Amino acid sequence: MNIRTKLFIFIPLLVILLNTIAFFIFDSGKKVQKSYDFMVHRIYLYKQISNETQENLRYLSSYLIYQDKENLNLLIKHKANLEALQSNLSNNSASNALVVDNYKNMINTFLQLEEAILTNLKEKKFLDQADQFKEIERVASFIREDSQQLVDMELSEYQPVYNSMLAINENMNKWGGSLFIVTTALSIVFAIWLSRSIVIPIQQLVQTAKQVAAGDLNTNVPIYQPNDEVGVLGKVFNQMIENLRKLISKNMEILEKEKLMRELELKALQSQINPHFLFNTLNVISKLAYIEGAEKTSELTISTSNLLRYNLRKLNEPVMLREEIENAKEYFAIQKARFRDRISFRMEIDNHCLDQSIPALTIQPLLENAFVHGIESMESGAVIELSVKEKEGRVLVKISDNGVGMDEKIMKTILESPSFSIKKSTGHSTGLGMENVFRRLRLFYQVHDIVDIKSKQGHGTTILLSLPRVRGEKMHV
Repeated sequence: MNIRTKLFIFIPLLVILLNTIAFFIFDSGKKVQKSYDFMVHRIYLYKQISNETQENLRYLSSYLIYQDKENLNLLIKHKANLEALQSNLSNNSASNALVVDNYKNMINTFLQLEEAILTNLKEKKFLDQADQFKEIERVASFIREDSQQLVDMELSEYQPVYNSMLAINENMNKWGGSLFIVTTALSIVFAIWLSRSIVIPIQQLVQTAKQVAAGDLNTNVPIYQPNDEVGVLGKVFNQMIENLRKLISKNMEILEKEKLMRELELKALQSQINPHFLFNTLNVISKLAYIEGAEKTSELTISTSNLLRYNLRKLNEPVMLREEIENAKEYFAIQKARFRDRISFRMEIDNHCLDQSIPALTIQPLLENAFVHGIESMESGAVIELSVKEKEGRVLVKISDNGVGMDEKIMKTILESPSFSIKKSTGHSTGLGMENVFRRLRLFYQVHDIVDIKSKQGHGTTILLSLPRVRGEKMHV
């Protein structure tokens, strides 16, 4: 049962129960009040008739003495009041019917005597006035006595009704107290049920949301009523937490794999000093030692030593661009010894950029690629240029040659390669592929748009590295 159905059922039921109780109390009170009003009305009627009779008698006496118009008017008014009260008399029970009839007859007699006295007074018949007045006084006393008797009879007759009214009132008080306790208990039960089924689950959902926001995913929302709205919301929230756990676990796996890949990549870089390259270099050194003096042989040996030392350093630590440039010079010194006047090396370096952080073994593999794939087959006039300058907050490193170039397909493959690859050596290379270098640069700077290649077959190749400016900060490769 969902929350809306519960509210539509239980709240109207509670309202109907309270309205029923209120109607019962109102109806019982109305009946008691009606009985009480009826009894009081008849007693009051008898008392009014008795009082009006005395008023009629008093104003009749005053009129007989003074015979003025004011007393006559008052007498006529009270006579009409007595007649109106007489018309309201009725037999409400068989026990006092005879007394009420006799009471009505005495009132008629009183009114007739009063009318006779007034008529005789108008006709100047004064002989019987004294006897008539005595007679009307005696009838008035009878009316007064009968009024009191009827009041007593009414009270006696209504004594059981009054006792019943008291009993009803007492029962109503008891029922009212009991119903108050019952309705209060039902309200409390309903409030507790509503709290347990709606408020408490929502509070726990809020608490769980706060824990998740704080990074604690080892929690779940307890489900009390799985079919209502809060239960469905709890299920969805728990599913969301589970999905977050899976997503984070998956991301951790991806990060771990990427970390492992980087470690393997660096280890592969350190292990890829090509034996053929070392053999050719040492062969050149031996020939120079044979042909020339020891000075150039010494310089070439030092360059080879520096190159080997640099290649075997910890590649997971960044270096300054200055160190990469120095390593490139050592590499060119060795290649110059091999190719002599067939090649020339030009550099244009902005010294303000030399404090740039960069992954180790970045420049030399690209220069090596220019030698191996660009100008090695050229008999003369081969040129490799290396320039470094700063522009718009980036360090631009450009390596260009005037060699054979490459076709567009190979160039696109190199630029779009999603992972590093190690090119197979041609026999005199360190074996570090361009894709490998580009991949490490993207990982190092966390920027993808970092490399651009311009090449045309027969017209050379230019590699442009656009490096975010990082001044000697410690970063992990």
